Amino acid sequence: MILGRLASKVAKFALEGENIDIINAEKVIVTGSKTQMIQKYRDMRQKGSKERGPFFPKNADRILKRTIKGMVPHNKARGREAIKRVKTYIGVPDGLEGDTVRIEEAAIERLGRKKYITLGDISLSIGGKV
Repeated sequence: MILGRLASKVAKFALEGENIDIINAEKVIVTGSKTQMIQKYRDMRQKGSKERGPFFPKNADRILKRTIKGMVPHNKARGREAIKRVKTYIGVPDGLEGDTVRIEEAAIERLGRKKYITLGDISLSIGGKV
């Protein structure tokens, strides 16, 4: 699924009080030119200082969670509780193998010939692990 669409749906469900586990975070799609997206995330990573931040994650699951955090009122109690209900994973963890519910499938087929890159590829290019 596309990063922004997934994040907005997850943020809405989390604010409504649902617990959400996102698996295969490295397969989330970011639309746009590969070089431009890598450069955008590399620039976000280099902002600020090591002591004061802002701190931007390298791993795909943490990038996804930060994107979701940006879509909820995280400075208020309601938003903080919503963020605690969202868990993101790289791959499929042992406890969640049979409990999957798909929000949307076949996002790549609908993209057609548009340019895109996966969050896992972005993570590898900025120094993260997949």
